[in-house]
Amino acid sequence: MYDNILLFLAGLLAGSMNALAGGGSFVSLPALISVGVPSVAANATSTLALFPGGMASSWVYRDGVRSVCGVNVMPIAIVTVMGGVAGSILLLLTPSRIFDGILPWLLLVATLMLAAGPRLSAQLQTQARPSVLVFAMVQFFLGLYGGYFGGAVGLMMLAAWSALGGGDIKSLNPTRMVMVTAANAVAVVVFVLAGAIVWQECIAMTIGAVIGGWIGAHIGRRLPSSVVRVVTLAVAFLTTAVFFARAYL
Repeated sequence: MYDNILLFLAGLLAGSMNALAGGGSFVSLPALISVGVPSVAANATSTLALFPGGMASSWVYRDGVRSVCGVNVMPIAIVTVMGGVAGSILLLLTPSRIFDGILPWLLLVATLMLAAGPRLSAQLQTQARPSVLVFAMVQFFLGLYGGYFGGAVGLMMLAAWSALGGGDIKSLNPTRMVMVTAANAVAVVVFVLAGAIVWQECIAMTIGAVIGGWIGAHIGRRLPSSVVRVVTLAVAFLTTAVFFARAYL
């Protein structure tokens, strides 16, 4: 009972964070691990629990989806989905004890992208257009990361696309949201078929995440972006520090 309440509240906060600035997995993943879910199953369950919010956001953004770096949306989606499938399978093949050692470093990468992503994207913008092959390789690895872990993958896409001459961040955001959701969608299918989801915990967190996403969207209209960013980064740095201590101390 208490575990379900904790997971509901974690989902509430994670859903709100994703609606405001991203980084919800920094709450949902440790919450699942804290109630005894193994790290690999926790990552899979967290992906499914937060997925409905991403679907809703993608629907809102659907009219703004466009080509990136001269590559049409459908080829981008196909490569992203291929990467998502590869990443999700790779996660399932990773023993939990090994993933426990990798996880702090994944969190660190995601935290650094949360901290530096927007500024990095702005600084890296260029008008040079990459070849389709280069773009496809970059997008495949972004999809793979999204299927394997996914923390801050949206910011990584924005930074990569800006560096490759995709355009300004605002115009790229709708396509980014849809591609992140596509990678998560195929990962969710793989996780469900593989029996990697812990359903009781997932249901409690999903309910919280859906409500949190709705609340977060409304709060986001009123709360200063600087406040949202500071809170999100504080949660990210704290979570990363805790997992490093858990793995190496």
